[in-house]
Amino acid sequence: MSRPLLVEIGTEELPPKALETLGQALAEAVGTRLSALSIEHSGSYYFAAPRRLAVLIDQLADSAADQQQTQWGPPLKVAFGADGAPSKAGLAFASKNQIDPAALADYTANDGQQDKLCVTQRVAGAVTVEVLEGLLSESLAGLPIPKRMRWGASRAEFVRPLKWVAVLFGEQSVAVELLGVASGNQSRGHRFHAPAAFVLEGAGRYREQLREHWVMVDGAERRALIEQRVAALASEVGGSAVIDPALLDEVASLNEWPVPLRGQFDREFLDVPAEALVSSMASHQKYFHVVDGDGALLPYFITVANIESRDPAQVIAGNERVIRPRLADAAFFYANDLKISLEARRDSLRSVVFQAQLGSLYDKSERVANLAELIANQSGGDGAAAARAGRLCKSDLVSDMVGEFDDLQGVMGRYYARANGESDAVASALYEQYLPRFAGDAIAASAAGRALALADRLDTITGIFAIGQPPSGSKDPFALRRASLGVLRTLIEGGLDLNLAELVAAAAAAQPLDKPQGDGGKQALTYILERLEGYYRDSGIAHAYLLAVVESGAQNPLDIDTRVKAVAAFAELPEAAALAAANKRVANILAKQPAGDSLATLDTALLSEPAERALSDQLQALRPRLDELLAGRDYRAALTALAALQAPVDAFFDEVMVNCDDLAVRANRIALLAELRRQFLSIADISQLAGS
Repeated sequence: MSRPLLVEIGTEELPPKALETLGQALAEAVGTRLSALSIEHSGSYYFAAPRRLAVLIDQLADSAADQQQTQWGPPLKVAFGADGAPSKAGLAFASKNQIDPAALADYTANDGQQDKLCVTQRVAGAVTVEVLEGLLSESLAGLPIPKRMRWGASRAEFVRPLKWVAVLFGEQSVAVELLGVASGNQSRGHRFHAPAAFVLEGAGRYREQLREHWVMVDGAERRALIEQRVAALASEVGGSAVIDPALLDEVASLNEWPVPLRGQFDREFLDVPAEALVSSMASHQKYFHVVDGDGALLPYFITVANIESRDPAQVIAGNERVIRPRLADAAFFYANDLKISLEARRDSLRSVVFQAQLGSLYDKSERVANLAELIANQSGGDGAAAARAGRLCKSDLVSDMVGEFDDLQGVMGRYYARANGESDAVASALYEQYLPRFAGDAIAASAAGRALALADRLDTITGIFAIGQPPSGSKDPFALRRASLGVLRTLIEGGLDLNLAELVAAAAAAQPLDKPQGDGGKQALTYILERLEGYYRDSGIAHAYLLAVVESGAQNPLDIDTRVKAVAAFAELPEAAALAAANKRVANILAKQPAGDSLATLDTALLSEPAERALSDQLQALRPRLDELLAGRDYRAALTALAALQAPVDAFFDEVMVNCDDLAVRANRIALLAELRRQFLSIADISQLAGS
């Protein structure tokens, strides 16, 4: 027999940013433990609202099916003595399985190798109501809660204090105790609209009953309602709401009964940079902002109340009173910041420590400026603009606005640079130094911005490696993984033809350390290049293609990218598999040559077999074309040209014995294979495509 199961954990207000994660983890944990007990059930899903986590399973069996368990004992020659009486081992088996020793001879079977004692017993399946308490306790204990708390005199720990627990199996209330709270069949509605406890009628009506008590328990439903109503309210004033997904999730997790309301603020605040106003509204008040058709900020905001007020105008007025001083603070910070130029702020950076061994932010800005100038000059950009941007790149960090809203670093730098009369190139670079900020974000668009973005990240990466504090496990306090991906994306997607090894060496040499720990520059370069695996994995490109290129020794990310894509195209050719296998065979042959022996120079006069002459002739004929293609970095065409070698390579291995008795001929044939391998390695080590 199967019935629905409902488990509701009532708490104080749960952290909104963790709400959905906790709900999903609880449902998965319950489902996993039921499966481990072999109790049949339909899929488990969750509800999560500010004061509750709930798991609902549509169909759950009353118990697991009984099982037949076979216990094997010792071999008969060990279980019985010479006189046929049970030995100590036999008696121990009988005692363990509650068998009469006199009947032990009846419990024998052959395991396919020898006769042994054996007993098959029927084991009753787990009864659902009997295992629920332990199962739920384990599920709660395993939730991903970074910091647990205690309450009252209890020693129990959870993300927030428990207030009630309801467990319904069908319409039956199941008595369990979780974290010191005894379960029942009652829930609670909205804190203000329906604060009294009420009886849950059954698992199947959970969502409807909670709605009747002013709780919209489904997070997806709350998000959809908020998104739809916020958009409608913005449309009513001729604008459109900017709905950030993270803010939407947070607001939906803060409200049991969301009611979006539109307010407005004084137009005079629009003289302040829009990003500052938006940051103030979103971070402090959780408001959505409204823009016009051109994307310009309008003097409206949309808040989400957690109550159905009889007088919404009063709620709106209260929010308008709250937002006014917040925006006034932003206006004050902006006006105050404009009194001091970014150049003048640089001196304040001397007292701000970047890292104890690597100096202040002022020191870092000097290193970044020099490196940015080098990068810009090498990539055909404006070195002077990049250097100027580098010297000013951290100045906005000591402004009042960024001190209050740290997400505006770079944004305010751009505004202040323009106000200070700096060039557009410098102003844009100050903003673009932080791009890309996250996966999928755009890279810097300007030449100076790309140079600065690279210089800032490379300075940080090489500095942290130089002091011996590279990332380990999940610990990455300086976000070097993200910085490394930013370097790679900027070089590759920005089309910057730069040698990463040289840039890393320049950044490492500038670090203010008398005795760097180990070879920090080499370690940093290796670390950055290792991030290519994740970059290409996210792009759907097989790791073998990257490995083929990296094994060839390339260190220019843009060049690596071109080669990787060429290898990916080559792998689709019909000749690819055979040539990859042949290259692997060649690599193995060359690897077996005695250490220190130099390969002989190919002597065409020693080529006696038709197959080896044909391979040599085709290699010679291809070389001018390959040199031309490699000079233009047309690796795809070069590999396509090399694919024509499949037939002569196959014929060589079919018809020619490499390890012949004549040492000179043998050395000459190995030299021919080395020449073949060099041609492929000039692009990639395609033997990596052959697998193991």
